[in-house]
Amino acid sequence: MGRKFVIVGLGLIGGSMALALKGFEDYEIIGVARRQATVDYANSHGVGDKATLDLASILPEADVTMLCMDPDGIVAFLKEHRDHFKPGSLVTDVCGVKTAIMKGAEVLPEGVDFIGCHPMAGTEFSGVEHAFLEMFQGSHLILTPRKDSTREHVALMEALAEHIGCRDVVKTTPERHDQILAYTSQMMHVIAVSVCDDPELFACKGYEGSSFRGCTRVAALDAKLWTQLFSLNTPALTACLDELIGHLQSYREVIAAGDRQALLRKLTVSSDRKRQVDLPGPDLLN
Repeated sequence: MGRKFVIVGLGLIGGSMALALKGFEDYEIIGVARRQATVDYANSHGVGDKATLDLASILPEADVTMLCMDPDGIVAFLKEHRDHFKPGSLVTDVCGVKTAIMKGAEVLPEGVDFIGCHPMAGTEFSGVEHAFLEMFQGSHLILTPRKDSTREHVALMEALAEHIGCRDVVKTTPERHDQILAYTSQMMHVIAVSVCDDPELFACKGYEGSSFRGCTRVAALDAKLWTQLFSLNTPALTACLDELIGHLQSYREVIAAGDRQALLRKLTVSSDRKRQVDLPGPDLLN
């Protein structure tokens, strides 16, 4: 094979990316992990073309490096290895926050490109053993290029999205990404874990309907990872939570008042908004 595409971190997302990217143009897909057990699993299950522990010899040869770690780990990796990337190469990531990552990428030397990337896919599980080929099919791929990112590298990321089966590619700013993801993802996780804090959780076991299971599915999260994601997006997330608390209080007041007509009006507006947003139409991330 010609060029090398190195994926650092073979967890759920990194492993799924290594599976999905096999056969991508003329790249050899190489996974780098920290544990021998992960490398052995990846090599025995065809996760990428090969997996290794040997970051030191692989990184300087990488034409593309994709960092599939937690946000703090990505920022630390960029700082530690800033001088180890191949000149002219592309570095990218898959992290769910972008402003902090793009700031961390400022340590890279001139000639090493960085494009922030966030594939909007995942499950409540973790680890390479839960990786699967179809992870990204039908998902959005969000890109936050730098002002000096090359057209060739942006085009490469667009080709990557097509190869792994993404529905589309959305380009935006890191700030806009973090603002929207605070609402569409992070706040949903806060809601899920808050529901699970209720003392009735175990008393109601066996009575859960699909709405309860759907609402709480993501509550079985990776606590260390989501601590970082919430903390690195605090202003946007707290603004979303303040807005949510206001809406919940409004519903509480109308329910407590016993005003069925007011409740009907509120429910009608909310349900109509949900139906409207589900209609086909342009995405508004830009």
